Amino acid sequence: MAGYQKIEGTKSDDLESAKTIGLRQAFDIHRGEVISLVGGGGKTTLMFALAQELSSTGGTVITTTTTRILKPSSSETRLLLLETDEESLVNLLIQNLDKYRHITLALKRLPSGKLKGVSAEFVARLTKLNEVSYIIVEADGAALKPLKAPGPHEPVIPHNTSLVIPIVGIDALGCTLTEEAVFRPEIISRLTGLPLGAIISADAIATLITHPDGIIKGSPAHARIIPLINKLDLDKGLSRAENLAHKILERRHPQIGCVVLGQVQFPNAVVKVISANRPAGSSS
Repeated sequence: MAGYQKIEGTKSDDLESAKTIGLRQAFDIHRGEVISLVGGGGKTTLMFALAQELSSTGGTVITTTTTRILKPSSSETRLLLLETDEESLVNLLIQNLDKYRHITLALKRLPSGKLKGVSAEFVARLTKLNEVSYIIVEADGAALKPLKAPGPHEPVIPHNTSLVIPIVGIDALGCTLTEEAVFRPEIISRLTGLPLGAIISADAIATLITHPDGIIKGSPAHARIIPLINKLDLDKGLSRAENLAHKILERRHPQIGCVVLGQVQFPNAVVKVISANRPAGSSS
């Protein structure tokens, strides 16, 4: 069948049972959520780690993008469906979701090798399917950079998103504001007031995360926003991330009540959750 790709080799019980805080608990995720990931520094890794954890606890999970993503590997998704006709894509999804529990959807493979994503309206349609427990959407691109500012037509966040996760890599902190280090440095400069070529500070990143035209641009007013500071495995990552988290919370954005500190490329993905009141715990 054209566009139908089975990806073998994953099991529903691959989670590391020794986690103190799982991703589901850290982000307070409930059945029926539509989760949109924006920013840089680990969106794709987080998307598939979340999908693995949620599907292993009995839910059915759709992962997709409203922009473009690389083709997932066999360790990232159990089934990839490619189909340009949305009606056919829905039918394939319904036929296979109960068996595979986690399915990645896209429209087609592009000449670049990436997969073309679905529309935000199609994501809204998927939420009406009783068979679907969770939907996770990669809603923008970052050219593999740890920090980014959105372009004029992004991010593409579905209007029924209930949770927005803006992601930054702690390795952006202390870098210079250049194209080599971040994605769209000119826009970051305009939004934060940081001159091009200057050292990227925690204050600048906190501003970029909370600015209405920054990383969370286009987030629905009803959605929770929980930033993730990623790559804490790097040198002094935890202390620097804690400082950045407090800078974010000091902005008192009405939709941001906590910040997750993590290292999503590792089994113990969540290191700590810092709320506006106090830390909620850590892995040890």
